Amino acid sequence: MVEINANFSILAFGSFLELCNSGKQGNKCFSRRLDRAKLLQTLTQLPACNVVMESWSTSHYWGRYCLQAGHQVQLIPAQHVTPFVRGNKNDKNDCMAIYEASLRPNIRFVPVKTEHQQATLALHRYRERLIHNRTACINQTCGLLLEFGIVIKKSLKSFRATIADLLNRNLHGALNLLLRDVYEEMQKLDANIKNVEAQFKQFNEQSQAAQIIQSIPGIGIINASALSATIDKGQAFSNKKELAVWLGITPRQYASGETNKMGGITKRGDRYLRKQLIHGARTVVNHAHKKQDDLNKWINALVERRGKNKAVVATAHRLARLMWILLQRNEPYKAQYTQSEAQS
Repeated sequence: MVEINANFSILAFGSFLELCNSGKQGNKCFSRRLDRAKLLQTLTQLPACNVVMESWSTSHYWGRYCLQAGHQVQLIPAQHVTPFVRGNKNDKNDCMAIYEASLRPNIRFVPVKTEHQQATLALHRYRERLIHNRTACINQTCGLLLEFGIVIKKSLKSFRATIADLLNRNLHGALNLLLRDVYEEMQKLDANIKNVEAQFKQFNEQSQAAQIIQSIPGIGIINASALSATIDKGQAFSNKKELAVWLGITPRQYASGETNKMGGITKRGDRYLRKQLIHGARTVVNHAHKKQDDLNKWINALVERRGKNKAVVATAHRLARLMWILLQRNEPYKAQYTQSEAQS
């Protein structure tokens, strides 16, 4: 019978469910390789302890199971574990690296996602695939019709209208059959995308964090559901700057001695969230000249000074920081005006 230290014991999982336990002094107590069935049984029988895992494909599932078994769970990003791997890469060394990384004071752990949050993010991936398939269908059809001298404008609305008009013409039989199949495929893809977006709207109505995020300019139903399902209330970040850094929209820095250079954005973190946030910021920048609040005045001045593209990224950075502040205050966004204008 292996003795487990309930005060501070670490269970680390590698890629093949390697299990190891370490005591207060960091010395390895035991190391086991278990299949899924035995691992579930072992976690249920163990006394309450600290469970540390690398954030991988099924870590949130195992994290929820450990929480139900009464354990404390900490998920570590994979890039923070790699520097602590000693010797050859194998499951035992990976487990010890996870344990070593968990002791570092500056490690930011990943919150365990609920099933509802993971289901929402799965719908976002599904929607991305639907949009990719729709774009591929449009591009291929435009290329084929170009061989017959038919040119379609580069917009989704023009494509739909042109296909519907071509179906009413007396074209070649095979070409008419192709266009009919394309028209039905587009209708099915559009219907699936609308159904997914309806699920996002339902999720936002049930999430207070999503409603706060959605109140920010440039963030609609899709962005609010993706951001709230990923960061929840921003509890994984200690300040507003950490969220912007995690999204990869802060400048890349090179500093050595007296040299200090700032480059483009780092593009770290979740690519999908960064893309969605920048698209939302572009909408805000395009309509900034129509409004006179402090945020839009700042955007207009930035566009004149640095150009539109840089202003879009800078606006996305500011929206991310504003998002964290509002989530911590638990209040929606309200446009701010200078005191003199408010009085007038």
